[in-house]
Amino acid sequence: MDLSPENYDIRHIADIMSNVEDLLFPNNKKDRPLITYDLQKGSVRHLFKTSIQHVIGFSAILAQIESSNSIDFLDLRTARAIESFQNLSLQKNYEFQIKTSLNDRPELTINASSKFFRTDNVWAEGEFYFYGVLKDAGGKSKANIHLDTEEYGYLAIETAQDFLMEQEENLLYKKFGVRATGKQNVETGEIDTKSLKLIELINYNPKFDPNYLSGLISKAKHSWRGVDTDDWISNLRGNYEA
Repeated sequence: MDLSPENYDIRHIADIMSNVEDLLFPNNKKDRPLITYDLQKGSVRHLFKTSIQHVIGFSAILAQIESSNSIDFLDLRTARAIESFQNLSLQKNYEFQIKTSLNDRPELTINASSKFFRTDNVWAEGEFYFYGVLKDAGGKSKANIHLDTEEYGYLAIETAQDFLMEQEENLLYKKFGVRATGKQNVETGEIDTKSLKLIELINYNPKFDPNYLSGLISKAKHSWRGVDTDDWISNLRGNYEA
């Protein structure tokens, strides 16, 4: 059958909506402007409206994808959204023509012949430390913990079920440091937050403890006895002059 709004499944509509939000606002969704939606014929036309400032920025992104034929330069969420369109076009033999109100012609076309996927060798395994409040733990089929951080937002970190079963104390709503592995972009430094796996949960208390600091200083005095700190810093700097 010819594709039309009458035979377009709501699952695909939901995917489109989610992906468009990541295309326009990959990082800060809390403070984003309003996005409205309308489904029209042609074969199926998804019409989204938002602020003109973000439309201009999105138009530039589409042009760069088209000219470079690559999505490696994009933020992770934006790249994943483009990959989602590419995968759907391969599965259903759809062609997506994406454009903004700034241009009459499509600024980016995605179909079964295009290859908009991230390059695997751009991503490497890394080890990271995150600090925040543990808000949730568990899962029906895949166990994880949810850590609310200031720097990275709300993180879901894959965790072994045995680890959670062995915990005698309640972990929820306490501050922790988390040591985890995951993938990181070697060019931009961006972390793939969906690839995180727990290595270690660390008790974390950010409160300043003067007694603890004084104890560390006392222990270090023995190692620094007889060392001229000014000379040591000068040698460390080399010939650099402030």
